[in-house]
Amino acid sequence: MKIDPAFLAFDIDGVVADTMSLFLAIAEKDFGISHIRYEDITDYDLRQYDGVDETVMWEIILRILEGKYALPLYPIAHAPEVLQRIISSRRPALFVTARPAGVHIAEWLCSVLDVDADCLDVVATGSFEDKREVLAERNISHFVEDRLETCYLLAEAGIQPIVFSQPWNRKKHPFPEVSSWLELESMIALE
Repeated sequence: MKIDPAFLAFDIDGVVADTMSLFLAIAEKDFGISHIRYEDITDYDLRQYDGVDETVMWEIILRILEGKYALPLYPIAHAPEVLQRIISSRRPALFVTARPAGVHIAEWLCSVLDVDADCLDVVATGSFEDKREVLAERNISHFVEDRLETCYLLAEAGIQPIVFSQPWNRKKHPFPEVSSWLELESMIALE
């Protein structure tokens, strides 16, 4: 049975936005950190990697959260096309992020998807845990997420997580999983 897009929502970082590649690009360009490859990031917590000072890590994260970076933030492959098709069948599309503020990423989404702001509903919760409440209030049954810890919290609240495959979520888990936006699209009932 395919997912009704009216009951589907999305995380942004690591699902729509290739934020980790931007993090690594800033780390290399501005801080000379070039020994970490994308596929080496097998844990969501970046503090575990040798050669990444915690102060530098938070500086890069803050730049990304505030939209204060010169390098491009790219979308995950095929995300724009698939999301445009979803938006054409359901307006507005719901995005729930753990970012403390959603302004910069909402502007980025509008630009990347080439849609007006009224086509999107971006909710910044400020924490991973608070996503549950937002999704439950909006009657969302399925949520596409890359952070496994959040998936377990959502499942406990009766929301079906769909894991968007990334190097940092390769641990064994009981949830449906997709490795691409095209694979995700095949699970959605689009008109």
